[in-house]
Amino acid sequence: MRFNPELDAIKTYEAGKPIELVVREFGIAPEEVVKLASNENPLGPSPKALEAIRTAAPQAHRYPDDSMFELKGALSRRFGVPEESIIIGAGSDQILEFVSRAKLHREASVLMSRITFAMYEIYARQQGARVLRTPHWRHIPEEFVELMERERPEVVYLCTPNNPTGDATPKADVFRIIEAADPDTLVVVDGAYMEYAAAKDRSFAISPSEILAYPNALYLGTFSKAYGLGGMRVGYGIARPEIIRALMKMRPPFNITTLSLAAATAACGDDAFIERTMELHFNELERYEAFARAKGFETIESFTNFITWILPEGIDSTRLSDALLRRGVIVRNLAGYGLNAVRITVGTPRENDRLFAAVEEVLG
Repeated sequence: MRFNPELDAIKTYEAGKPIELVVREFGIAPEEVVKLASNENPLGPSPKALEAIRTAAPQAHRYPDDSMFELKGALSRRFGVPEESIIIGAGSDQILEFVSRAKLHREASVLMSRITFAMYEIYARQQGARVLRTPHWRHIPEEFVELMERERPEVVYLCTPNNPTGDATPKADVFRIIEAADPDTLVVVDGAYMEYAAAKDRSFAISPSEILAYPNALYLGTFSKAYGLGGMRVGYGIARPEIIRALMKMRPPFNITTLSLAAATAACGDDAFIERTMELHFNELERYEAFARAKGFETIESFTNFITWILPEGIDSTRLSDALLRRGVIVRNLAGYGLNAVRITVGTPRENDRLFAAVEEVLG
């Protein structure tokens, strides 16, 4: 059977291994598996979101409000942006798909940093677009500006904080890149982990309302990380209304479930939960940094809910990841990105204790 020939050059995205796989393959009890590979909030969903899900559950047989009035209103109030500047997606990666379908084609190109979120390339290649990467994995403005001037890409992706490395780009550098872009180039600022960067250092914090100052920029956010709703699949895009109107033509009806809408709307107003999330995270992040120093691992300064350990010569990231998996601890191996490194979600104190003990056992 013949398929779109563009698919031949695309590698299937590999998500973090689920707990169920470890249970099946290694016979480990589910409660003994520690999943630190998918950057989920270890506290789970916000209590307000859980209550909203319970309240909405009897209406699960009804299609959701396709205008998404309540969620857009909550986001509008939170960020100080008009509702016509908001689009909702099944995770922010669905909006990435909308962007590729709306902007890219065989003669187009898309620009991103050398190591960044894999779906940018996958969606671009589905449209037959060329993928351009900067020489360095950090978002260095000079590299982006040079390639934009030479190649005139249709789309530029700025992932800050960046996945899978965890570093962030200063706000001033992000705006410098946007301002240097051609008016017809859409610059996508992916802020999936922005809540963590904002809590750590305000010079890296970008508000969606600031993005509205630019007619060629789109901000992406998600409820999957800090808000603990990865399983609900809710993301959002914020941009000038003319950009949102174009992306809405890509959106299928009822792309968010009734329960997802209720959960995200409630979570949007649960500031106490976000504060508790940040307190736990940054306390535990210090333990990861100290452990890495003691073991001679290099770390990339983290502005996210995960940390990247770059391993020294003699410790192979694939072997370490596999050995941890057999002990019921799931981390993300970054060998596929050309790094001898592992990305680890910062979990609860108990989960982190398990990780540290397992690493000690493997290295010992």
